[in-house]
Amino acid sequence: MTVADPGRAALWLAIVVVAIGTFVLRSSLILLFGRTGELPSRLRAALRFVPAAVLAALAFPAFVYLDGSLVLSPSSERLVAGGLATVVAWRTENMLATIGVGMATLWLLSVVP
Repeated sequence: MTVADPGRAALWLAIVVVAIGTFVLRSSLILLFGRTGELPSRLRAALRFVPAAVLAALAFPAFVYLDGSLVLSPSSERLVAGGLATVVAWRTENMLATIGVGMATLWLLSVVP
């Protein structure tokens, strides 16, 4: 019989705590506003920005980190392509154009020395 690995126990504890926190957070809105079926207008307006904020939080580290180190220089191919794609998204509001310009820029910068 072996002794349990403390790192593994901490990992499972973290998973359980995050799962409980997620459940409480999601069910709180249902419990608070489930009876009326209508969210307050200020809360509804604030929730409109959640998808964009989550997408930015997920995508941004890919632009500024390379192999675990922070890269904030104009010579960073990812940062330049991401910045250009951001400008295209802001000006055109076209997802296909944004992805196309970002990918083409990244490809061109990685091919051209």
